[in-house]
Amino acid sequence: MVRLSKWRANGIGAMRILFGIIWAIDAQFKWRPSFADNFVSYLTGGLDGQPFLVKQWISLWIDVVKIDPTTFAYLVAFAETGLALALILGIFSNLAYIGGGLLSLVIWSTAEGLGGPYVAGSTDIGASIIYFIVFAILFFSHAGLYRGFDKFLSPKLGRFSWIASGPHPDI
Repeated sequence: MVRLSKWRANGIGAMRILFGIIWAIDAQFKWRPSFADNFVSYLTGGLDGQPFLVKQWISLWIDVVKIDPTTFAYLVAFAETGLALALILGIFSNLAYIGGGLLSLVIWSTAEGLGGPYVAGSTDIGASIIYFIVFAILFFSHAGLYRGFDKFLSPKLGRFSWIASGPHPDI
């Protein structure tokens, strides 16, 4: 069996916490009234220059969000705040990584317009796809076990231990 050295385990935990701080900073912007006031415009901004199918996808989300933009804006604020807390504390980590990955994909495929349009002079694919990859890395590394509460919480959750990082992975 191979175990992570203490410094690597601490590094994984520190990276998870740092990622959580980044999400906390982002979440505090979502609680500002201007975010809720402009929520639909963040989505419509992703339409410019997109191919037909991408425009249809973003338009679908715009139609759903237009039902009650303020509620959707606050759902995003709550989700990002919950993600930040879960990442910082290392609690219910697997649930946070899956939820955060899905949220990142939705943001990337709507407000960021899949990082496009991809035309001459494009220089960025969007940040949210990178967040998705970071969530996947945290998931596969059992990051909630390092400097987090999941190592104490997992055994107490019984059949629901899958929502935390689970038992220590012995490879």
